[in-house]
Amino acid sequence: MLTKRIIPCLDVTMGRVMKGINFINLTDVGDPVEIAEFYNSEGADEIVFLDITATHEGRETMLDVVRRTAEKVFIPLTVGGGIKSIEDFKETLRAGADKISINSAAIRNPKLIYDAAAKFGSQCVVVAIDGKKNEDSLGWHVVINGGRINTGLDAVTWAQKVEELGAGEILLTSMDCDGMKKGYDIEFINAITSSVNIPVIASGGCGKIEDFYEVFEKSGADAALAASLFHYKELSIKQVKEYLKNSGVEIRV
Repeated sequence: MLTKRIIPCLDVTMGRVMKGINFINLTDVGDPVEIAEFYNSEGADEIVFLDITATHEGRETMLDVVRRTAEKVFIPLTVGGGIKSIEDFKETLRAGADKISINSAAIRNPKLIYDAAAKFGSQCVVVAIDGKKNEDSLGWHVVINGGRINTGLDAVTWAQKVEELGAGEILLTSMDCDGMKKGYDIEFINAITSSVNIPVIASGGCGKIEDFYEVFEKSGADAALAASLFHYKELSIKQVKEYLKNSGVEIRV
């Protein structure tokens, strides 16, 4: 049985960590390298950096952040946001990232998943899927641009497709739950985990320590990602891991 992972997510814009609700009303919460170092010492299993502005200037800043973080942090580092080509993959991996997360670029050009997996290995390729429940409450559709654009893709079908193309992992965010702090979207996570054989990271909605237990106990998620809870020191990674271990969840302490 694989141990479950706890992953803090840092939304980075122009070299600073920001946090908002549903990707709006952003507030500055600090320096990404310092925050990543802190999470590393707290026992995080991995760290995710998402470049949420991802303009050309932002990309250079982000690569610098990745370089500086990779020198100080010795757990896997996943970087996403604005990565559109094999060249972007190469630059970001060279800067020190261990995995690359792609979202809208994968939807616009699914071949990128295949090409990246063939060149760098599936373990490097994470496809982020942001999903929203359909209006008829039957199934979920994939959205991009912070939930503002409906791609028309069915989330389960798309998850199966990205696995087929060679993705090594899925970062699954429920846009219905994101920033709401009412718990992970168990139904949505299970719809995806029961349809694919690659690891799924659950994201969106964690509000209290019990939510971590629930996501591992009631869904097939391999990892749980959270941001504001950790950034605002409402909970520490250490606390979460001790709680999970005492609750019988296989976790690396």
